Amino acid sequence: MPPKGHLGGMKIIDNALSDRGSKYAVSGGPVTTAEEATAFIKQLCRAKKFAKASHNTWAVILPDGTPIKNDDGESGAGMVILRMLEREDLTGHIIVVTRWFGGTKLGGDRFRRVKDAVRVYLDDD
Repeated sequence: MPPKGHLGGMKIIDNALSDRGSKYAVSGGPVTTAEEATAFIKQLCRAKKFAKASHNTWAVILPDGTPIKNDDGESGAGMVILRMLEREDLTGHIIVVTRWFGGTKLGGDRFRRVKDAVRVYLDDD
């Protein structure tokens, strides 16, 4: 089981998975507004490790149904997270997939790794 941590309502699963040198973590927690989503990312990035990550891709469906996503340079990855949130009917909860690039481009597999990381988060209890 990967190491886990909680930081002010934030759940962090560090070392969720790795692929060809790239390492992934997945984090999440409750948010109800766009401002809270932004604050969540800022709080996560207060940890130097996350601030130095290649990508902190995230998505949330606000309680009013508004979808918000951010690819953070990992084009299309926010939509992958958003679609998984829709399938799970999970609102008011942000999920962040963090990637530290390992030197090898993953091509289309990067979307599979994002899905895998979100699944690790959703399956964790």
